[in-house]
Amino acid sequence: MRILGVDPGLTRCGLGAVAGELGRPPVLLGVGVIRTPATAEVPQRLVALEAGLEEWLTEYRPDVVAIERVFAQHNLNTVAGTAQAAGVAMLVAARRGVRVATHTPSEVKAAITGSGRADKAQVGTMVARVLRLAEVPKPADAADALALAICHLWRGAATDRIAAAVAAAKERTA
Repeated sequence: MRILGVDPGLTRCGLGAVAGELGRPPVLLGVGVIRTPATAEVPQRLVALEAGLEEWLTEYRPDVVAIERVFAQHNLNTVAGTAQAAGVAMLVAARRGVRVATHTPSEVKAAITGSGRADKAQVGTMVARVLRLAEVPKPADAADALALAICHLWRGAATDRIAAAVAAAKERTA
């Protein structure tokens, strides 16, 4: 399974692609960040995000795009930009028929570190360890995107199998 993790943001949108199967260590395919200038108008920034995401989907051909679920913060401008970036990621994936999954920050932290309250440094360290990297991916947005992809591989794949089994059982009884 190929998974593209997206840590949405208007200024920096982290991206991380991994391949793997349950029971085997994931393999890094690519990691990076789409940057847009804070001085640009929001519509142009969203267009730039769309173009960057399209390139990543073309290059890595993911089976699933795992996106951080946006949650309310104190700064409403930050939340709005993050939500807009997440929406663009969902749109690009859906347009291509790629499944979209969302995971909360605490769910990702718990999957990667064992604690839903881990800090960014702990997440980055564990991402590097799981992927057998010599150093933590920088910036933190890139490491967070890889954490999302790994989280989905470990947790989402099992959830997907359960949902498929439930759907198959319903079809048999219908």
